[in-house]
Amino acid sequence: MLGYATIGVNDMDRAVAFYDALLGELGAKQLMGMDRIKFYGTGEGAMLAICIPHDTEKPPSHGNGNMVAIPGGGREGVDKMHAKALELGATDDGPPGERIPGVFYGAYVRDLDGNKICFFDMAAG
Repeated sequence: MLGYATIGVNDMDRAVAFYDALLGELGAKQLMGMDRIKFYGTGEGAMLAICIPHDTEKPPSHGNGNMVAIPGGGREGVDKMHAKALELGATDDGPPGERIPGVFYGAYVRDLDGNKICFFDMAAG
């Protein structure tokens, strides 16, 4: 259902370095892009795009209530992605842990521009 989600960044080079390293941990890479936008994915399913907003009169900003959720590939993967994001300069916005016992395990960070990212593992059922 979801094709891609886009988040705004202030410094494309800095954001590319962050997302290349972070999403590379999940086997994702830049699939396409131009100067002001880059699309990341694995070649299957939804993508994440980072961009310098088209409206250059206003700076990009993170929205209250907006978040991108990325499957972590299991609880150990969630822990690993959270740690990697912090290593790359993200800020902690909720350490790894169960949010819905037995169903949802997640960890939250803010990227270099304040965009909220959740790494998660959800039990089937």
